[in-house]
Amino acid sequence: MSANLDLENELFAGGARRVAGVDEVGRGCLAGPVSVGVVVLEAGVGVMPEGLTDSKLLSPTRREGFVAVIKSWASAWAVGEASAAEIDELGIITALGLAGARALGEVGRVDTIVLDGNFDWLSPEADTKDANVICRVGADKEIASVAAASVLAKVDRDGLMKDLDLVYPGYGFAQHKGYGTPGHRDAIRFQGASDQHRKTWKLL
Repeated sequence: MSANLDLENELFAGGARRVAGVDEVGRGCLAGPVSVGVVVLEAGVGVMPEGLTDSKLLSPTRREGFVAVIKSWASAWAVGEASAAEIDELGIITALGLAGARALGEVGRVDTIVLDGNFDWLSPEADTKDANVICRVGADKEIASVAAASVLAKVDRDGLMKDLDLVYPGYGFAQHKGYGTPGHRDAIRFQGASDQHRKTWKLL
């Protein structure tokens, strides 16, 4: 299922000039940061990249192939992170908002923000007072700006986890990207948790 520009075009027709799609990656991981992607589209945006959809439905090669296309298609984009330590200190919801605020701070003012899901975790941490925030379940599959944000966040975070694999060998970060696979839990059991693990989470 490919995403489309129906919602963005409806918002543009209603007077919006800049629409930001927002999506997170890494929320359910045992290790590594949570990443939030933001992709801004402006009225008059060109045809969306063919086949764009939720990053989880794309192969790694397809995801990586979309990155340059999305960056040239969008008017602005950014990815923000909140670390494992921040997740432990603040909780995952606040950390999500913090990562999103960091990304939004790089793209400039927007009229509307579209979030995947049914809960606005962004506004408590980010300056959204001048924007209309829309929560939409399944937005990462159906709404072009959100699908694009999910791709950028996923590719960026996967790259970070591959880098962390070199610094923290033995956990398999490059393979499972911090998710709670049996092999990852076995590695924690054998080596103990690293400082990239979320200590307040049930790791074993």
